[in-house]
Amino acid sequence: MVLEHYIADLLYRYNCVVVPGFGAFLTQKASAYINDTTNTFYAPTKSIAFNEQLTTNDGLLVSYIAESEKDSFDNILAKTEVVVKEWKRKLGKGEKLNLQNIGLLWTNYEGSVQFQPSQEVNYLTSSFGLATFKTVPVTREILKEEVVALEEKIPFIISPERRDSNRFRPYLKYAAIFLLALSSGLTGYRLYQDGILTNQVARQDANQQVTKQIQEATFFDTSPLELPTVNVDAVSISISKTPIRGAGIHHIVAGAFRIKANAERKIQSLKNQGYNAAYYGTNAYGLHMVTYDRHDNAEDALIALREIKRSQSSDAWLLSEK
Repeated sequence: MVLEHYIADLLYRYNCVVVPGFGAFLTQKASAYINDTTNTFYAPTKSIAFNEQLTTNDGLLVSYIAESEKDSFDNILAKTEVVVKEWKRKLGKGEKLNLQNIGLLWTNYEGSVQFQPSQEVNYLTSSFGLATFKTVPVTREILKEEVVALEEKIPFIISPERRDSNRFRPYLKYAAIFLLALSSGLTGYRLYQDGILTNQVARQDANQQVTKQIQEATFFDTSPLELPTVNVDAVSISISKTPIRGAGIHHIVAGAFRIKANAERKIQSLKNQGYNAAYYGTNAYGLHMVTYDRHDNAEDALIALREIKRSQSSDAWLLSEK
């Protein structure tokens, strides 16, 4: 029976594994660290220690082996005692006891058992897959100090400016300054004109967007409206009739629809609610407009609009014809 294999299995799950009559292997979590000498990175691990004073059988190791080998507790305990006796014999003769994946045991001159843990296996399950690796040290050069050192060694000599006897060069300087100022002025004027044009285009786009929002009004759903079945004795409404633009001056708009069937159903729904609903026609965007009512008097139209906004829809608006 290879006892150290079962000890290694239990070290993954427990912090103390007692070998009856021999000692206990203890584990403690150690943080990751870097060896500055070898530039080696070590992941978090469980450090293993050995305590020869803890020899009382707690049943953990023997029970685990009995369950694994399908044998009785007493038989496994007897086999464990045989292995422990052999380990003590080797240590007593001064030999080193190498337990695979656990560590190395030996006896010093004072008769105490020494232990050196193995670094081959990491028993910390949360560090699974994190291997030890070495890095190349980064050499950083302090450029500022080098520049200061060079400045102290190499003096800087400022030589006087040579003046040319040619009198034509000052005129070239003045001409260059004049051209630079002229080009800057032209560039600034061009940018000013572009800004004015951009503002005008932005205002036009904003006005078009506002007009479109007003014209499209409230309803934009392209799917047919689902309304309850209503028996109407009167003649059914048809949008194909001529729009009644001239019948009124002020129209209270209920909405605009992309599909004629939706506009027709909306008119029928408003009529069932008691409104004098009508089809106004299409706007500039091809939407079919529906009105709650129309009024010849502007004050009456405003009063009706306020009531509709309060009780029906806050998106209703007033369309007045000239």
